Amino acid sequence: MALIEALEKAIGKDNVLSSEEACRPYECDALSAYRQKPLAVALPENVDQVRQVLKLCKQYQTPVITRGSGTGLAGGTLPQADSVILGLAKLNQILQIDPLQRTAIVQPGVRNITISEAAAKYNLYYAPDPSSQIACSIGGNVAENSGGVHCLKYGLTVHNVTSITVLDMDGDPIIFDEKDDGIDLLALMNGSEGLLGVIVEIKLKLLPKPEAAQLVMAAFNSVDQCADAVTSVLKQGIIPAGLEMMDQFAIQAAEDFAQVGYPTDAAALLLCEVDGSHDQVQVDSQRVADILSANGAHQIQVSQNESQRLALWQGRKNAFPAVGRYSPDYYCMDGTIPRSQLAYVLQKISQLSNKYGLRVANVFHAGDGNLHPLILYDANKPGELEQTEKFGAEILRLCVDVGGTITGEHGVGVEKLDSMCHQYSDAELEVFHGIKKVFDNTGLLNPGKAVPTLHRCAELGHMHVHNNQLPHPELERF
Repeated sequence: MALIEALEKAIGKDNVLSSEEACRPYECDALSAYRQKPLAVALPENVDQVRQVLKLCKQYQTPVITRGSGTGLAGGTLPQADSVILGLAKLNQILQIDPLQRTAIVQPGVRNITISEAAAKYNLYYAPDPSSQIACSIGGNVAENSGGVHCLKYGLTVHNVTSITVLDMDGDPIIFDEKDDGIDLLALMNGSEGLLGVIVEIKLKLLPKPEAAQLVMAAFNSVDQCADAVTSVLKQGIIPAGLEMMDQFAIQAAEDFAQVGYPTDAAALLLCEVDGSHDQVQVDSQRVADILSANGAHQIQVSQNESQRLALWQGRKNAFPAVGRYSPDYYCMDGTIPRSQLAYVLQKISQLSNKYGLRVANVFHAGDGNLHPLILYDANKPGELEQTEKFGAEILRLCVDVGGTITGEHGVGVEKLDSMCHQYSDAELEVFHGIKKVFDNTGLLNPGKAVPTLHRCAELGHMHVHNNQLPHPELERF
């Protein structure tokens, strides 16, 4: 094919994959329920080669799906049959660490944890820490606006990025910086899921490592008690570095997998970490323990050293693979709700679990209400995936109906397209499409993701069409 030959000439045959067996590993991301083999995979070694790939794809009118480490959970890098996967794994250099300014300039293929490892000699680190941080790429973190167990105090990716350089479909660079005047376009690029440009360089904030950190683990006899305890901690003016909650199923799974000493008889488990100076940590950890005890915690453990603190976190950070041992497949949802609705939403999820006959393990960032229900299913059983998708869609509608959103950090991808129609009006979606058109008027950057067509929403019955007018035809191709 002419495009493949042109790519091989531009970036080298070794950097272009086109055979059946070579392309199969790129047919999905971590949402493996949806698969599609791409036309080809381009693996550029530098920014100039990225530019050449984009120009050729525009010339041949071929969709481009940018991919990092493939750890995304929403199908954000699902290929189209006629698309080129633009893999940025080889752009994996830390270009600069400035210990005085506390910043790092990195390429998009750098793994999240590598940044903190490189900054450690300056007693600095990069705060956002998704569960997949040993594998996920920083470019993917920006594209999905990833969080992690410490996002309550230190923010999501968007709060820790100071500058982003992207290439448009012409291969031209655009720099978005926090110092720019006017509309906050830097924030717009965080979570843009590869629809607006290809990220080639990122400047990140680094933080000083705190003097001390201590983890308080509390077991509760009911989910309601645990949810109320979350609110009580925050009402006392304490801002934990991390505040994570797990239900009984997730506790059992994590303990079986990591064997860190979780109380498997608990109905709910809360992990609350405080950090800062040694004296402040001692005061805050005792205050937290007292608050949790007053809210009904029947067992409290406070980490006594760094190794114990890290061990207690391992259960939570390994919750996803731990739950995977109980079922051939699981579907990881991602919705955000007001903290005041935690108990109610978990009760409704339990009812939906009975309705669909599918088990659910709940693990989530309780501090900011970011839920991660894990629905267990077997794709080999006819119709079970479809039931799982319906179950997940009901959870997302529930999140919106109680005042939340359909995603906290995993992005929309293809997974939540229909749910976008439930959360946003037709007028809001028109704005999204307008932004897309400004940055990518070809519609070739990651088409069919994140923002549904207005026609699709109208078919689902979620869209309010004003004056009986049909959606704008020019918006439907995105």
